Amino acid sequence: MLLIAAFIAAALAAAPAPAGAPIEAPGPLAPLKGTLLAPAGKSRATVLIVPGSGPTDRDGNNPMGVAAAPYRMLAEALAGRGVTTVRIDKRGMFGSKPAIADGNAVTIADYAADVRAWVKAARERTGASCVWVLGHSEGGLVALAAGQQPDGICGLVLVSAPGRRLGETIRRQLRANPANAPVLPQAMAALDSLEAGKRADTAGMHPALLPLFAPQVQGFLIDLLSYDPPALAARVRRPVLIVQGERDLQVLPDDARALAAADPRAKLVMIPGANHVLKPVASDDRAANFATYGDPALPLAPGIADAIAAFVTGQAAR
Repeated sequence: MLLIAAFIAAALAAAPAPAGAPIEAPGPLAPLKGTLLAPAGKSRATVLIVPGSGPTDRDGNNPMGVAAAPYRMLAEALAGRGVTTVRIDKRGMFGSKPAIADGNAVTIADYAADVRAWVKAARERTGASCVWVLGHSEGGLVALAAGQQPDGICGLVLVSAPGRRLGETIRRQLRANPANAPVLPQAMAALDSLEAGKRADTAGMHPALLPLFAPQVQGFLIDLLSYDPPALAARVRRPVLIVQGERDLQVLPDDARALAAADPRAKLVMIPGANHVLKPVASDDRAANFATYGDPALPLAPGIADAIAAFVTGQAAR
């Protein structure tokens, strides 16, 4: 829900065709679908890219207004640095839609189980002894949950990952936009209820809040809001890289620092000028920042792919 809380939905621009070859992993009712992209030469590491919140596809696009294709661009950049990637559609969505009957009837534990299935599938397909799990945004929480059972996992790469309970993050995002002032009391009450494990009453709720608190997603929200990312990070026993854009308006640099404090062995890399969708932003202008979310022609912010490739290939060489 990180994305939905941040801005009003916009039209989804056409995205380029996925680069790479199809790959599957076992799902509950049908296979999970993804795309494998290998470098031209010998692969030096394999990275599984776990999508962020809501209906975010394997390329990093989302019908809530994201057409920037950050995961596809990251996969292409990593391939150019000798790294194989597998980027995936979550159960119940896009290519993985048939995997469950209801894409909203999920938990973080379900997504973490799927990550483990993907790790096994990626190892079998590539011959890698282990796979790096890269989680972006809410996917970082999924990566942390999956990392509690680390068999076959080399380590974690947490990109723009929450470093506090998600209720705190959603509250901050809502309060950051002055236009939300009229609906804040209803939103805060709904979050209080969900954090207490109770469904929020949507009768009379302002229509602008329904995408966030729709009855069909409240079961997932109750589960999501129960997780404490730093507590999970403190229990990870594999190498961890934390990558954070300094102009991210959805997940703040303080989140990255909180994760690093929880796991002092982790490596923290701050990327100047990078925003939440991993694109370069030159100023503090919020409108200009969010405008990059719909721009598939804008390249990745410098330094992101280099930091990830250096970490995963450097660790693999040890």
